[in-house]
Amino acid sequence: MDYNRIKKNTESFFLMAGPCVIENETMPYEIAETLKNITDKLGIEFIFKASFRKANRSRLDSFTGIGDKKGLMILKDISTLFKIPVITDIHNENEAEIAANYVDILQIPAFLCRQTNLLVAAAKTGKIINIKKGQFLSAEVMRYAVEKVRESGNQNIILTDRGTMFGYQDLIVDFRSIPIMQKNNVPVVMDITHSLQQPNQIEGISGGNPQMIETIGKAAIAVGADGIFLETHPNPAIAKSDGANMLMLSKVEDLLSKLLRIKKALL
Repeated sequence: MDYNRIKKNTESFFLMAGPCVIENETMPYEIAETLKNITDKLGIEFIFKASFRKANRSRLDSFTGIGDKKGLMILKDISTLFKIPVITDIHNENEAEIAANYVDILQIPAFLCRQTNLLVAAAKTGKIINIKKGQFLSAEVMRYAVEKVRESGNQNIILTDRGTMFGYQDLIVDFRSIPIMQKNNVPVVMDITHSLQQPNQIEGISGGNPQMIETIGKAAIAVGADGIFLETHPNPAIAKSDGANMLMLSKVEDLLSKLLRIKKALL
């Protein structure tokens, strides 16, 4: 994937989208093909997103994946089949080295964005690194995460905001974060689905407020976000992870069309 192509794209925005996790051997292909057709039609750079394994779950009995190797191989196959870059989460130094053989972009989860060894290991793979801003951090201090990667020899960095903790069971989005993090001379993405999570629910399953996805997306583009991150599923009600804050796949094209109109109005 050409990092400079997304970094210098001022005419539009790029999209990171897909399911939260690879749930089976067919669903990710359906989502990837649908999103590829939509983004080709609209002229949007597309990066397919899916976790090969979910390591951060509230409950021990929560779904985590279909197997690491199988999940990674599906991601690589999707990249080859649809000729699109793919991104996945990593959680430790060993995973950085392994996942780099299968994907184009390594994603540092928000809870792990201060883990120095993880950032350094990811940087040394030479892959593009997407660092999600921790819910507990200000936009200003993300400069130190950027510096860790750069000082480890990797200049290909993306930052993603996913909201900030507001009490114990809600998140808010401070849109000042976008221009602040852009001062690091990196593309900045707004995660418009995770930023609407309602974590720490009594049942041990995160809630969400998907009715506000369009609102967050419109505001992000209006203040200059370089990219949009969202999770989507044909039927979020039966998704095995994060369904409560996903966008239904059938609604993606309409949303992206609206965001494009906002972007073009600002040019």
